[in-house]
Amino acid sequence: MKLHFLILIALVAVIGRPALPQQPEKPLTKSQIMELVKAEMDNTQLAKLVRERGIDFEPTDDDVQALRKAGAQDVLIAALHAAKPQPLTRDQVLHLVAGGVPSERAAALVKQRGIAFLADEEFLSTLRLAGADDTLIAAVREASAAATAPLAVETSPNAEVFLDGQPQGHTNAQGDLTVEAKLGPHALKVSLAGKKDFEQNLTLAGRQATQIEARLVDLPGSIRLQALAGARVTLDNASRGSTDANGELVLTDVPPGSHHLRVTAHGKKDYERSVSVLVGQETEIRAPLEDVGPLLPGTVRENPRDGLKYVWIPPGTFMMGCSRGDGWCHSDEKPSHEVTISEGFWIGQTEVSVGAYKRFAAATGRQMPSAPAFNSGWENDNLPIVNVSWYDAHGDCTWAGGRLPTEAEWEYAARGGSTEASYGPIDEIAWTKQYDTVGPHEVAKKRANGFGLFDVLGNVDEWVNDWFDPNYYQKRPSQDPSGPASGGGRVIRGESWGDYDLDVRVSSRRSIGPGGWDNRTGFRCGGEVFAP
Repeated sequence: MKLHFLILIALVAVIGRPALPQQPEKPLTKSQIMELVKAEMDNTQLAKLVRERGIDFEPTDDDVQALRKAGAQDVLIAALHAAKPQPLTRDQVLHLVAGGVPSERAAALVKQRGIAFLADEEFLSTLRLAGADDTLIAAVREASAAATAPLAVETSPNAEVFLDGQPQGHTNAQGDLTVEAKLGPHALKVSLAGKKDFEQNLTLAGRQATQIEARLVDLPGSIRLQALAGARVTLDNASRGSTDANGELVLTDVPPGSHHLRVTAHGKKDYERSVSVLVGQETEIRAPLEDVGPLLPGTVRENPRDGLKYVWIPPGTFMMGCSRGDGWCHSDEKPSHEVTISEGFWIGQTEVSVGAYKRFAAATGRQMPSAPAFNSGWENDNLPIVNVSWYDAHGDCTWAGGRLPTEAEWEYAARGGSTEASYGPIDEIAWTKQYDTVGPHEVAKKRANGFGLFDVLGNVDEWVNDWFDPNYYQKRPSQDPSGPASGGGRVIRGESWGDYDLDVRVSSRRSIGPGGWDNRTGFRCGGEVFAP
């Protein structure tokens, strides 16, 4: 009876009066545990109390030996080794204030046990509103600055982990490393030879472990290219810019492996080769560009940017406007007049296809136009693009490295050396309304003209660069005419699948506003596409 009374007295001394709801209880001290052991409290119950309340000390070997002499058993000793003073949660700190715990006592408890969260200004303001004074606020600030949480990094074996620029160690054979870090924002970096550094900003906000999966990818290599100044460079059919005034260009962030390199310059033969790039290493390439001599009319080259073929049109002189013997000409096609194109230029061998325009849209983030009924969802990449405005066409050609041809360039190229209204029998060279068609056909399915161009007549109308003036030919501009300085519409040439044979003539011209579009109008690009 006396023994049970002593244990009860000891428990009251340790536990104290019943706490307010949710109010945290103090961890057990070394002397309190010794008193309970000497009072012969059941070791299993005492171990449970230790686990619930925690302790405010780190048990040493001397402490353990003294407790064993007093009667402590293995179950209690194990609980002591496992127990640590438990930091207070956000809710527990708030309950201290709301429960009327004196500020000095609350502050002492915060200092003793610490806190398990990041106390930001918003939380401190909430504490003040609840009645906390400067003593408790200062204690919470100090505890927050000292609070830590585990950060577990999963990555490649033997990778070095940095936190805020400071090395934290290397991961084990399984690629794991856990570090204890202060609560708050941190900059994590994981490094391994031959791999690209993993970097991530993160915030530790509570005691719960934060896990980060840091995937390390192979470090890219680079290519240092030496060629002719101003040469254009593509890698795997993607433009990588031009060489500088010294003929040098460094291609960075090249994934390890085999790549197709192409170097081009005006008047030079293309340089092409396969290049093997190693992890994290620079590969040096010298690309000699040989002269090709004068370009021959009809020379064809592929533009790696839009994937289309372009034809070289030499300089020359031709009769522009109403063709000889053509009785169907309108007044805006007259008078026929001599025009000189003083410099050669490139022009698309075909109209810009749906597939080529998709490349442009994907590269620039531009939306595809509304798909016509005859090509629902833009399913057929080989049909010419339609439903595009002059602005769309201008944007595509600029992105491809060229421009829209002038009206004079277009007609000179479209004639292909012919002086007739069409460069061949209409049924052999053009898709027109005569075929009861409900839309254009795939490009390059009819006979080409003298320069090797397809579908310059029929299939779809084609935007050119010039503003439209029905009386422009009256002024008889004779060399490299570029059209009026302004106007209400832009010129469209070539006629389309929706026109009858008699209208499909090389001199025929019409216009619509530059913002307009329809399912009969597309375009082809031209200009100095392959110039350096």
